[in-house]
Amino acid sequence: NSETSNHSFQFEIHFKVVQSPKFNQHQHFKMLSTIARRGRQQLSTSISIRSASTSTLIIAEPTNDASALAPSTLAAITAAQKLHSGPITLMSNQPINPATVPSSISHILNTNQTDSLAETIAASVQQAVAAKSYSHILAPATKFGSNVIPRTAAVLNFSPVMDIIEILSEDTFVRPIYAGNALAKVQSTQDVKVLTVRSTAFEKAEVDGSSASVEDLHVEPQSMTEFISANVSKSNRPELSSANIVISGGRGMKNGENFALLEALADKLDGAVGASRAAVDAGYVPNDLQVGQTGKVVAPDLYIAVGISGAIQHLSGMKDSKTIVAINNDPDAPIMQVADYALCEDLFKAVPELTEKV
Repeated sequence: NSETSNHSFQFEIHFKVVQSPKFNQHQHFKMLSTIARRGRQQLSTSISIRSASTSTLIIAEPTNDASALAPSTLAAITAAQKLHSGPITLMSNQPINPATVPSSISHILNTNQTDSLAETIAASVQQAVAAKSYSHILAPATKFGSNVIPRTAAVLNFSPVMDIIEILSEDTFVRPIYAGNALAKVQSTQDVKVLTVRSTAFEKAEVDGSSASVEDLHVEPQSMTEFISANVSKSNRPELSSANIVISGGRGMKNGENFALLEALADKLDGAVGASRAAVDAGYVPNDLQVGQTGKVVAPDLYIAVGISGAIQHLSGMKDSKTIVAINNDPDAPIMQVADYALCEDLFKAVPELTEKV
């Protein structure tokens, strides 16, 4: 007998035994017992899958302002709405007020563990899944999501599908490969789809308040890792991944002091400052300003690339920008080919003049 979701099922397994000279009677019985046990397990699993309804668990990205959801989380909520019409649960390690979330959220889980370590988040998700089955588990494809989702999927014994830019159905998705030069259509046949969604590919869900139920999830502290401290650089400028205007500098800036030119322009435009990997590797700026495949993916209304040649890995992180402006003294630089507006000029002359005219 197998009982799942208030439904009872009874099944029998019949065997036709043919005695083999290679096995004695005890070995035959042991083999048949193993087959029967595996058959019961497989049938029980399939019954559970058929009776489970579609529902989604979203892992909220932590923010410095706990009173508002991160833009990347709002984009993940939009993506979740495209999966199915079932309920959506939002899990966070920061207290969430239903009035600050979109109305599409039907349930909120506030965990008692406040650190954002992958081990802690994975343990929280594992406990949430043990209490209620979910068909989909989502997180933004940011540094946070890219850190916690692989471990979460491993703990749950599933394979994640990363960096989704389009949802075709409940189990079929589109994701970029080869630094964004090709798109792959991926179908997941797993019972639970564990996903990260690219924030720039989905509109931010409207925060119109929700009547969601709120539940506290008590998670025992894990002992594998320990959170010691976080050194966070604070700035009055918009956050790089969600800014409407981004001004990025590359190796052509020559040194870190010259990034002050971009900062002055960014302050006038109320924009964020970014950098290419070459500038970060050269030590001009910290790596949290890096834009590209191995940095942050941005899609602002206006992206100004200053002294950036336009390597493939950089283009993959900003090519979805609505308007791209390139300032470079090399007319053959790859960035000049993808820019909507290209200015072939010495940046040390063009940028101060542009700042003055703004």
